[in-house]
Amino acid sequence: MADFAAGEQAVGLRRAGPTVLRMVVGARLRRLREACGMSADKAGYAIRGSASKISRMELGRVGFKERDVADLLTLYGVTDPAEREPLLELARVASVPGWWQRYHDIVPPWFEPYLGLEQGAGVIRCYEVQVVPALLQTEDYARAVIRLAHPDASAGEIERRVALRRERQRVLTRDEPARLWAVVDEAALRRPFGGREVMRAQLRHLIDVCALRNVTVQVLPFGAGGHGAIGGPITLLRFEEADLPDVVYLQQLTNAHYPDRPAEVDHYTDVMNRLVVDADPPARTPDTLRRLLDGG
Repeated sequence: MADFAAGEQAVGLRRAGPTVLRMVVGARLRRLREACGMSADKAGYAIRGSASKISRMELGRVGFKERDVADLLTLYGVTDPAEREPLLELARVASVPGWWQRYHDIVPPWFEPYLGLEQGAGVIRCYEVQVVPALLQTEDYARAVIRLAHPDASAGEIERRVALRRERQRVLTRDEPARLWAVVDEAALRRPFGGREVMRAQLRHLIDVCALRNVTVQVLPFGAGGHGAIGGPITLLRFEEADLPDVVYLQQLTNAHYPDRPAEVDHYTDVMNRLVVDADPPARTPDTLRRLLDGG
């Protein structure tokens, strides 16, 4: 229990944002419940709920009522204020809306959880086949991609979506930035979203970001042939907190899927690892981008 009693760790976790904090609090509540051998049914009854409510809390899929967390801690035998208060404080902070709530009018329900996970991740691994990864897009390139995806959106909505993407990108430049490891299919680099000059500016931007210590970009060339990710883009998120499992995110046109069974997560991790091997080494990426700029 001492792992959450340290005040400095609680402070450090606040940067993760409410989505990840809910997962941290939930994982620690689950561990406490299992340590005292209590069933989810009994824990749910103690907080005027059910086993399914305990499950949602432990998975971090719902916000926390401070009363519920306090009652569970008492039930689990955590009575020392020095041990209770840090977790109660995390639960309070986890209930504060994230900055992306300002964009609730343009963010669909299936995408909102991903925004919180992305902002709290320590490592973001992704494979893209159609477009440059969102975290590496220039504004003009992003605008062109967004217009294609939302052809009926007003100019104002398009700009709000561009602004949201720009804010997401701060995860790479903030203090203690996330590490991004992106594998980009050659097709995405040859598809001129926004026209020739917009694409050229995007390629130059990718050359610049390759110099960042926390960003790795690999190109999967046409010559690599077939590969394990033929189904589409993949994002794999890893967190600094040991309690949290990796998260797989698979986005489609109008929804997203979060495979969470350990076997599924292992499968997508294996696919990402094979993509890294099949793609050209990171050191070759700037030369590949320069060749594309020269029309190669």
